Amino acid sequence: MNKCIAVLLLMIATLPFGTSALADFQKGLDAYDREDYATALKEWKILAEEGDPVSQYNLGVMYRMGNGVAKDDKEALKWYRLAAYQGNAGSQFLLGYMYLNGIGVPQNILRAHMWVNLAASQGVEAAENERDKLAQQMTSEDIVLAHQMARECVARNYKGC
Repeated sequence: MNKCIAVLLLMIATLPFGTSALADFQKGLDAYDREDYATALKEWKILAEEGDPVSQYNLGVMYRMGNGVAKDDKEALKWYRLAAYQGNAGSQFLLGYMYLNGIGVPQNILRAHMWVNLAASQGVEAAENERDKLAQQMTSEDIVLAHQMARECVARNYKGC
């Protein structure tokens, strides 16, 4: 099982869906597991456009990996951001990864640390490890600034981060 799907399965327990939307989400998940990416995309895109952060995260994964769609880091970034701005820890972690590596965005270790730290604060173990590795590459002033950015982001309810 790939790491992104494992994170997805951990987040399913917190889905903010009604019964009908949950069925549509599950239909997309079942299709994804069968590698029927066209169906997964169809089901999740509707939910993502309605604002569901887990479906937005899933679309980000599909575009980042090129599963059933052309690999498109800008499109992945769009969906990760929408989900991260709603507090989705998996998307926050992957945004940090994209900033760290300059994937679809200019490389920025401060933003990388901020997003990874936000995911770590929600219990994403991989994010905790990545945050600690990032900190070893940063000055103490940079770490303080990244923590301040994270606090401000949370205070603004993830708006404009």
